[in-house]
This record gives sequence, C-alpha cells and structure tokens, in this order.
Amino acid sequence: MHGTDKEARAARAAAVSTEQWPGIDSSFRLIVVAAQGNKQLTRGALPRVEADPRRRRNTSIALEEVRRGLVPFTDIPKVRARGGAGDGSEADE
Repeated sequence: MHGTDKEARAARAAAVSTEQWPGIDSSFRLIVVAAQGNKQLTRGALPRVEADPRRRRNTSIALEEVRRGLVPFTDIPKVRARGGAGDGSEADE
C-alpha cells in the first residue's frame, strides 16, 4: 500500500506545475488562492470565466479562474512578531 501512497503524492505534486497554474508554486498556495476566489463568488462576485451556475460549483469556477491566471494575488513575506512570548526578545523580562 505504500507504493500507492507514493504514487498519489507524486500525482498531487505534478498537478501543481507552473505551466498549468501560473504564479502558483505549491499546492498550499493553490488551495488558499482558490478558497479566496470561492469566498468572493459566494459573496456575489461575478465569475471571471463563463460558467453555467446550474452546472458548476463556485469551487470549480474558482479553480478554473486560477488555472487561467485570472486571479491576481500578492505574496506577502512573513514578518516575525516583536515582543511575543518565546521569541527571545528582551520585552519578556
């Protein structure tokens, strides 16, 4: 069964490629960007692709928008919090 698990992981990793998903460098980013698109569609935003709402769900529409590169997003670098517990700063003393 371990061989099947490895094959499944390899298939998921291959699904996120720069050719298929422009600007998406990981499956995590794909999920986050598509989830935000899904949330926008649920709140009433118009789809960026032509879709029949009776046949397609917001999740499928959001993924298609990401795949076509129609969803703009910005990667914000992670900033370390200052003065938080356990970060070794002098503020804790």
